[in-house]
Formats: sequence, C-alpha cells, structure tokens
Amino acid sequence: MTISQVILLLFIGYTVFTLDKKQKNIPVPTVLFLLGIGVSFIPYFQNIEVTKEVLYDIFLPALLFVSAYRFSPKALRAHAGIIATLSTVGLVVTAVLLGFFTYVVLGSVLSLTLIGALLIASILTPTDPVSVVSILKSASDDEKVADVVDGESMINDGTSVVLFTVLLGVYTNEKSFEFWSFFGEFLYVSLGGALLGILFGWGVSKAVHVTHHKEFQVMLSIVLAYGIFHIAEHLSVSGVLSTVAAGIMLSWEFNHTNKEDHYRESLAGFWDVVEPTLLSILFLIMGIEMTDHVSIDLWGWIVLLFIASLVIRFVVISGMVQFFPFWRKALGWKSATLVTWAGIRGTMSVVLLLSLEAETSGRADTLLALCFGVVFLSLVIQSLGIYPLSQRLKS
Repeated sequence: MTISQVILLLFIGYTVFTLDKKQKNIPVPTVLFLLGIGVSFIPYFQNIEVTKEVLYDIFLPALLFVSAYRFSPKALRAHAGIIATLSTVGLVVTAVLLGFFTYVVLGSVLSLTLIGALLIASILTPTDPVSVVSILKSASDDEKVADVVDGESMINDGTSVVLFTVLLGVYTNEKSFEFWSFFGEFLYVSLGGALLGILFGWGVSKAVHVTHHKEFQVMLSIVLAYGIFHIAEHLSVSGVLSTVAAGIMLSWEFNHTNKEDHYRESLAGFWDVVEPTLLSILFLIMGIEMTDHVSIDLWGWIVLLFIASLVIRFVVISGMVQFFPFWRKALGWKSATLVTWAGIRGTMSVVLLLSLEAETSGRADTLLALCFGVVFLSLVIQSLGIYPLSQRLKS
C-alpha cells in the first residue's frame, strides 16, 4: 500500500465522516466498508495487499486501547460478571455449537473436517461493536445492553485468538488437540495478558503525574497502547487482553484522581483524531480485501451459516444469563435479541482470516470464502438493522 493510496483512502474517510448526517441510522464504518468494495474495482486500488501483520500490529492495538480507555469503570464494575462469562465461556460454547452445526450440515457437502468446521466457528465468534455501540446508546432506553456488548467484544477478542491459534495448529497438523493442554494454555495466555496489562496500566497511571505537559502524556499513552501489546506477544501471552486491561486500568486510576478531567482532556485530544483515522483506512481496506475472497457459488451456504450463527448466539446468551439472578430479570428476550444482533463480525474476524490464509497457502479457500461471506453479511445486515431493531423492540 503506497503513501498516495493511504492519503486517498483517508480523504474518502474524511468525506464520509463529514457528509454523514444520519449516524444514528447508518453506521459510518459500514458505509466505508461498502465503499471499499466499490473502490476495489478501480484499477488504482487493485494492487493493495492487506496482511495480518498490518491489521494486527498497527490498527488493532490503538483501537483496542481507545475502546478500553473509554469504557466506563462504573459500567465494568456493574456488569463484570456477565461480560466475563459471555466473552470466555460463552464464546467457547458458541464456537463449539456453531462448529458442530457447520460440520453436520456443511461437512459432507463442502468436504469440511470437524477441525475445519470448528476453525470456521472460532473465526466467526469474536464481535466488533465499533459501528453499533453509539447507535444502541442513542436508540435504546437501556444503556446496559450497549455496555455489555462493548465490554464483551473487548475481552472476547483475546479469547478468540487463543481458541483460533490452538485449532489452527491442529488444522495444519502442527500439534494434536488435548483438552488439558488447551485449558492450561488458555489460562496462561489470557490471565498472563490481563495481569501484565493491569500492571503496566497502573504504572503509566502513576508515571503520567511526572509531567504536566499534555504532549508528553499523550506520548506515554502511545507507548502504553503499542508497547504493552508487543511486550505481551513477545512473552507469548495475549497482546489483545494486555492492551484492553491496560486501557481499563488507566481509566480506572484516572477515575480516582482529583485531576481526572485534565488527564482525560489530554488523551482525548489525540485519540479522538486517531480513532476515525484508523477506522477510515481499516474498513475501506477490509472492503477491498473482501472482493478477493467471496465466492458467489457458496452464497446459499453462507446465508445459512450466518443465520445459524445468530440463532446459536441468541441461545447461548439466553442460557448464560440464567446463572445471574440480576440479569435473569433485567435481560429479557428483547435485550437478549439486541445483544445477539449487535454481535457483529468485523476487525478481529478479518485478522484471523488473514492469519489462516497465510498459514495454509491456498489450502483453505472454502473456509476463507465462507467466513468472508458471513463477515460481509454481518457487517452490512446487522449494522444497518441495529437502529430499526432497537426502535421496534423499544415499542
């Protein structure tokens, strides 16, 4: 991707954000994604190649940090139990159920193995709320739904990476699956990443007091967002969870200082510019990448898989809330439907797909086509449908 291509993509993003007048109805990321599909047919953009490293190492840390830092400590404290359950146990259960469904229904027709089906499910379980959380908060009278969707998506990214990595190793015959080995690796990667992020987030929250210059405080936040991500990855723990934990910890500490407004103003001035900049390029190149992988011949199966993923997610969410007395009363079928519909597949699913493509070298084209197709339907249908659905369920 050349500098001139990046500048043109940024200009397209600027134009869309500037002209948009109905964000409550049409999410900007979805518009950018569809425009990306459109510009992919322009010869000038056809040579753009998107790699897993570009998305994972450059885009993801900043977007994760911004989401975590902005997440309300009060909301986290209030909904910690349901968020943790849905993003760990809930994600694994969803992946297992979706994987078995895929194997039973599509296995014989598309020559999918059980591990291949589970790999598809692990790619389609992480959620990306970037285009729907603001809509949920404006369209729904109940902010806890948006808080649960936002909190779940931040943590389940880390869970999905661990699950995907183990299944990919089995799929490529690099290792065999053993439950206790997987469980031990899952605990080490996830808990190790979270603890590392908490430690560094706390350290930066204290170090920021050393200087009163806003510029240097912003520099320190950049070091935290990217530094903790890559340190964690180097230590073989979850960089995703480390970055999320660091952002939450920094926000939590700022919430308990008498200069909270000063520090938040310093960081907001920078990250409020960075986020739409990265989102503009990210969703445009996701749209460009999409056209190389979607297969028209598989659309019937893609639609079936998309519907199945929604039904299974709804069943799992409805079942999980039964373990929490408060949520059993507070999260009725309407709220469960909103949480289900807001579970959009986006950035992390594409990152995992590019990882699969790099590791298999053309040996997983069917898996890639199926997953890219579901991501396309999810980004378009669920994003555009979240506002009217919220209004309908509110009445």
